[in-house]
Amino acid sequence: MGRLFANRPARQGALGMSLATFYEPIAAWFDDFSEVEEAQLERTGAYHALVRDLYRAQVPAGSRVLEIGSGRGDLLAALRPERGVGVDVSERMVAAARARHPALEFHHGPGEELDLGEEFDVVVLSDLVPYVYDLQQLLAAVKRHCHRGTRVIANSYSLAWRPLLLALAHAGIRARRPIRNWVAPADLENLFALSGLEVVSRRAEILMPVGENRASGILNRLLARLPLLRALCFSYWLVGRPGAEPQHDLGVSVIVPCRNEAGNVAAVAERVPEMGRGTEIVFVEGGSSDNTRGRIRDEVDRGTRDMKVVLQSGKGKGNAVWEGFEAAEREILMILDADLTVAPEDLPKFYDALVSGRGELINGSRLVYELEPGAMRFLNILGNKAFASLMSMILGQYVKDTLCGTKVMFRDDWERLRRQANEVGLEDPWGDYDLLLGSSLLGLRILNVPVRYHARTYGETNMRRFTHGRVLWRVAMVGLRRSWIRPGGP
Repeated sequence: MGRLFANRPARQGALGMSLATFYEPIAAWFDDFSEVEEAQLERTGAYHALVRDLYRAQVPAGSRVLEIGSGRGDLLAALRPERGVGVDVSERMVAAARARHPALEFHHGPGEELDLGEEFDVVVLSDLVPYVYDLQQLLAAVKRHCHRGTRVIANSYSLAWRPLLLALAHAGIRARRPIRNWVAPADLENLFALSGLEVVSRRAEILMPVGENRASGILNRLLARLPLLRALCFSYWLVGRPGAEPQHDLGVSVIVPCRNEAGNVAAVAERVPEMGRGTEIVFVEGGSSDNTRGRIRDEVDRGTRDMKVVLQSGKGKGNAVWEGFEAAEREILMILDADLTVAPEDLPKFYDALVSGRGELINGSRLVYELEPGAMRFLNILGNKAFASLMSMILGQYVKDTLCGTKVMFRDDWERLRRQANEVGLEDPWGDYDLLLGSSLLGLRILNVPVRYHARTYGETNMRRFTHGRVLWRVAMVGLRRSWIRPGGP
């Protein structure tokens, strides 16, 4: 571990004020507040519960978490970190946090000069922005504690609520907090960029920050997402990541789920291009009746390239993808449908989008270019567009085509997503929504790569428009519940 706080001369601001001088009255206020906070929770408990749930939806248990402005440490503890470190300018808050959560680590000091000499999976800045002297210096300190996959999550008060909060404070209904900044979301996003952090998503949350009842539940969990009401929300949330850094010389595993695709196996083995440091093809055979398994074994036995076969133990394409990922041995995981309706020759586009750092889940889109005759029925086109619009709203990121089978991500991101998957509980038979929702909750940047969609030349589609459409609707509603209605809940 390095120094806890950078050993620098006292920093002077534009008015000749040092960090210590600036934070002295803020620390004193929170020192006093620590003595009465428990009683205040009777009025603010509902708000803090909402904040906790929203964070738990985005932070997998067992992560390494740093929280700046940690107060009594209750939010940090609720995230169930493998290693949790909190920092606060209030000495009494830090003492209370150490007493309440002895398994976690807490330090007293300003976040601007924090230097722990270690990296974290998640950095939490909850309701901190209004009290910070130098946000750019703070975010630079945050950046020092980030690795490639770190996510920085910040929530703060909306400017729309400023007049009401000031009026409540003047009337003595709300504690008069030592707020120094009212920062708009666009300004905070700009500060992220200045500090080398890229914003992945921005959202508004919480229409009614008091009370736990049916009305507040409807307002906060559902109506807060509507376009007009969104502008009235109490808080805004940014999820950021370190700026993109290209990666090189990575290996690729192409997962090919196969069921009754005997006529396409040889073409897959021949047409999948070599990418990066080397490419392996992992066929996952799912109980075919047309000798698909035999054809795969023939290709593997030829030994012309790195290939293997996995005999699926479960059911459904989603399970086949998961079992293929588990058997894969390379750093990059790709999914290619065995029907070859998406050309294997397009895979290098996905590889480039990933290793360049521009995206972290690269999703194929069949709905940009004109479709080949017979490739997709009209009702399927309408259904795909409808589900894409619904999922874009749920995910908070633009997704053009949720059901394109071609998706690409880093193996280490999938490992984090898999740890979270049991809590999400989608039971997605195709696996597309598992990957999209899981990536969104982890704050991964989703990019769409347009592909030409071709008609099948062998076999029949396993997708049934109406039966499977109902299943997809149920899966989407589970995603809605997990992201919005009960984030972080059971």
